[in-house]
Parts: sequence; C-alpha cells; structure tokens
Amino acid sequence: MGLRATTLIALLTTSAAFGAAASQEDDNVLVFVGTYTRADDQGINLLAMDPDTGRLESRGVVARTENPSFLAIHPSGRFLYAVNEVVQYEGEPSGYVSAYRIADDGAALAPINEQSSRGGAPCHLVVDATGKNVLVANYVGGSVAVLPIEPDGALSPASDVEQHVGSSVNPRRQEGPHGHSINLDAANRFAVAADLGLDKLLVYRFDPEAGSLTPNDPPSASVSPGAGPRHFDFHPNGRLAFVINEIASTITAFRYDPEAGSLTEIQTISTLPEGFDSSRNSTADIHVHPSGRFLYGSNRGHDSIAIFRIDEADGTLEPLGHQETGGKTPRNFGIDPSGRFLLAANQGTDTVVVFRIDPDTGALEPTGHRAEVPMPVCIKFYRPGE
Repeated sequence: MGLRATTLIALLTTSAAFGAAASQEDDNVLVFVGTYTRADDQGINLLAMDPDTGRLESRGVVARTENPSFLAIHPSGRFLYAVNEVVQYEGEPSGYVSAYRIADDGAALAPINEQSSRGGAPCHLVVDATGKNVLVANYVGGSVAVLPIEPDGALSPASDVEQHVGSSVNPRRQEGPHGHSINLDAANRFAVAADLGLDKLLVYRFDPEAGSLTPNDPPSASVSPGAGPRHFDFHPNGRLAFVINEIASTITAFRYDPEAGSLTEIQTISTLPEGFDSSRNSTADIHVHPSGRFLYGSNRGHDSIAIFRIDEADGTLEPLGHQETGGKTPRNFGIDPSGRFLLAANQGTDTVVVFRIDPDTGALEPTGHRAEVPMPVCIKFYRPGE
C-alpha cells in the first residue's frame, strides 16, 4: 500500500549539530510524544529528558503525519506505531495505523507503511509481547482490530476485527459502542478492551500466531451505568487491574484471574476532591507506578493528577490527594521506567510538564521543567539500544 502524502515527509532532518545533540553520550532518555495536528508540519515530537533532573530538551518533529494521537513501541525497540485518529481513509469510514523504523540513535523515524484500522478515530494501540501484532481500538463505531507485523516492521491488513454491539444510559456519549483502549496481560493470553459506550471491559482470548481475538467466557466485566470506561492498566503483580471512567470521573479496581481472564470488581472511587462538580470534569489516562505501590489518573477540567495508594493485599485504593498539572486538559501522562518522574501532556496549553515522584509517599513535586509541544497527547519513553 502506498504511503499518504502526510507520511511521506518523515523527519530525516539530520544536521551534524542535531546528530551530536541526539547522541547517547549525554545518556538522555528519549520521549516520543503523540499529538493532534493543526498543520502539515506537525506530528510525532521527540524530547530528550535528563534522567537525573527531568530537564526536557525539544528535538523537534520526527514524523509528519495526521493526528498521531497514540503511540506504541515494538518490543525490539526497532519500530514505532502510531494511530492516525481520523474518520476517513482511502474513501472508507476508517482511520489508519502508521509504521515507522526507529533510527539506531532514536533521533529519527523513517516511514515504513500504513494500514486501515478498520474503524473510525482509532485512539489506542499496543504491540503484543511477541512483536507479531498491533492491536488497535477504534472509537467511532466501536471495534478492535489486529494488524500483523512483518519481519521488517511493516503492517499487514487486519487479520481480525471484532465489532462491539450495544449502548448504555447516556444518550449523548453512549448511543453505541466506542472502543477507547486495548491492553494485553503479562502472559500475552488475554486482551482487555475498554468500551466507553457500553460501560464494559470486553475480554478476548488472544492468539499471537493467528492474530486473532476470541470472546472470553465470561466475555466482559461491567462498570456502573454511565461511567464510561476509557483507559486501563494492569498491576505489576498480575492479579489486580484498574480502569479510569471518563464520564463519571471514577476509577474501578478489579481482581484479575490470569488463568481465566476474568475481572471481579473490588472498589470504585472518585478521582476528584470532595465538592468539585464532576460535570465540569472528564478523566483520561491511568498508570500504576512501577513499584506497584501507587496509582495515578488524569483529570481534565480539574486539570490534575489524582494520586492513590494501592493495598496490594486486597486491591483497594486510598486517595492521597491531587497535583495540578501546570496546564490545561492533561490528556495523557507517562511514568518513566525508573519510576522517578511523571510527565503530564497538557493538550489544552501545548506543554509537557515534569514532576518528580516521591518513592515513599507517591506525591508529585513540580521540577520546574517543561517543554512546548503542540496539543500533546501520548508519552512514550525510549532508550536507544535497550
């Protein structure tokens, strides 16, 4: 399949000064940032973060492409995949997924190809642990699809598409299915798709060799009517899982059975401080700290990160407070692999802001470091050679 004009111009800007800045000698952690685009010269941005201080340095746009709102990096570290969150692709009602080869030093992306996501407005994707498939969630129409990965990193047409069916109680937001994320468990056996329109987490058995999804038994777990499940994360212990509910501004904790692929609700808790009007807020992203001790969720409207302590024995959450993100509409955020820093992507104010994480309390401390990125959405950390 030919590349679209927007992806033909990828960032091969490699002046000697840029190359020196992007070298590994400074031991910076690289940060790919997915965005929404307003112009042809925007797309996937690259930042370099000092691993000791959290200071950010912009390395510019490394792939010019349309609305690359969410990113995933291949387990080999050689390829990067981006959803292109649009609703029309080659005359069909669909978005698409773009594949890129990552330069050896991480400083550039070279386009490989793209494939239809088989649904409109794809908004989340993951690469399975074998590196053989991209799994993508489509918001418009409510479906999930599997795109096989060739040895050279190229994407093949979808090997499976699972169409969600139904609706829920909110006539404006839940008139039909809206797939909002898809995640794989640690064993790579089960995929969990959060569907905002159905108030369900749909669970699929995943076969990486066939690139197929089969509804599990039981096929789903439900959240409260009107909650609107959005993003999802597993606990490092493999026995707990958490979903952030966009419409209700809540988080639901689950007990996860990795043998059966089943989810059992433990608790649902607000992401907002007492007294704040939930109708003025919607949530977005959720991440468990690498230590497994803390959970973080983003509030858009309150413009904060909600912080919780996780009781690993019973899976319950204890609220620890909130940290303002230093901007508006924190769409997503990322915790660096060391667990020392959290980077908040403030979509509404075009900034990525850095916070230091207290390892004992989970509290977030502003570092004073930030970078300007147009409409940042997704944060993905990368170390060349790892």
